[in-house]
Amino acid sequence: MTGLWVLLAVTAAFLQNFRNALQKALTRRVSVLGATYARFVFAAPWAVLLVVGLISFGGQTMPGPTPAFAIWSVGGAFGQIAGTLLLLHLFSLRNFAVGNTLAKTETVQAALFGFLLLGDLIAPLALVGILVSLCGVALLSAVRDAAGAFSARAVGIGVAAGAAFAFSGVAYRAAALALDAPPDTPVLRAAATLAFVTVLQTLLLTIFMNRRVPGEVGRVFSAWRVAVPVGMAGMIASFSWFAAFAMVSAAQVKAVGQIELVFSYLTARIIFGEHPSFRETLGILLVSAGIILLVLTPHGNAAP
Repeated sequence: MTGLWVLLAVTAAFLQNFRNALQKALTRRVSVLGATYARFVFAAPWAVLLVVGLISFGGQTMPGPTPAFAIWSVGGAFGQIAGTLLLLHLFSLRNFAVGNTLAKTETVQAALFGFLLLGDLIAPLALVGILVSLCGVALLSAVRDAAGAFSARAVGIGVAAGAAFAFSGVAYRAAALALDAPPDTPVLRAAATLAFVTVLQTLLLTIFMNRRVPGEVGRVFSAWRVAVPVGMAGMIASFSWFAAFAMVSAAQVKAVGQIELVFSYLTARIIFGEHPSFRETLGILLVSAGIILLVLTPHGNAAP
């Protein structure tokens, strides 16, 4: 399963970066809340169809929900919504690449949450990889604004976004493992968890937006040319994350997922016209080295 979970994590990171870039563009037409909503509302139908397809054509049976599944799914859903809102707000304070890197403190936070909540252990070499990657994140994050000042507020928001995403990753792993399904069905577990969570997030945000921001739902749908790709990319990225979470610890998955920093660096340079400094280049190299250490770490399935 080693090659599969690594491939899933890299795929998720690439598509997540693509989705983030689209969401940043979408915030020019709708609010941050609206861009967050687009991520879920246009992903929910495809997530449900994925489960239907696996059951109808894959010869599998629907996993049975459990109380633990419900608790972890709801917790993860709120964590992901909060993380998305914070990240998109961060993009308004710092540039695209730096915003992503600040949120990548989630890797170490995922290790902490995984250890405290699920008992997931991280091998010594994997821990070194996480710390090396974190050094790269620190270098990439230490970018001053146009006035030469370092924004403590932006750092706080970035770390908070990382914490929210870290918790949601651990919660989704726990939810997938809590389903009443055969242990060798990580894809089905991931799809079922994704469908439930995405539909729940869509319902919650629809109710909230109609009450607090009347008309915003309509504005999101009117921007469907950008919003639909946001939902599609988000759905495939989330499915890839969920499937990887069902195989190994969230910290390991998120550590490999730090390759998203390379993708965001390239996106910032090619699409947004940002040019790397020596510090940014060194940070990218450290993150890449940490990812290599994570991939080379021997491990088994961390599922309880």
